Amino acid sequence: MTTDTILFSNAPEISADDYCVFGVATCFIREEGETKQVNVIEPLPSSTLESVLEGAATSYQMIAAKPVKAVFDGQNLIKPDEFPQDADFGTDFTERIIASVRTYKYHDHLQSSFPLGTLKEDLNHSTKQKRVLNAERMVRTEDNVKQHSHTHSVL
Repeated sequence: MTTDTILFSNAPEISADDYCVFGVATCFIREEGETKQVNVIEPLPSSTLESVLEGAATSYQMIAAKPVKAVFDGQNLIKPDEFPQDADFGTDFTERIIASVRTYKYHDHLQSSFPLGTLKEDLNHSTKQKRVLNAERMVRTEDNVKQHSHTHSVL
């Protein structure tokens, strides 16, 4: 039985009972020259779930399939009990829920391969490529690719 509770005014097609996968990722924050490890709760889009289930290296320590209402009641974020207490919700969390749920509506076959209530902790967890959350990208003129002078010429 599904409820028709609208959680997001900008996404009325998403209900409280919709399927989504949430994970706890190992990320890093740079502060004053030092790097600090943090755990971040994030919704996973379907493409990420597929690659994680195939065994790709990932920053996720664990993933869980839950209805949206298990982590968001329309106003407040709810941390699931099985997630680490030191884990925090990622930035733009509700917007990312909307985007992720939409991917599962399109790729609904994943709901049967990773059903609601499933918790997976035996992932190919790796921090070899660190996910730095507050990294600043410095774009320089020297980074521009030089093109041949005839590239845009009509011959």
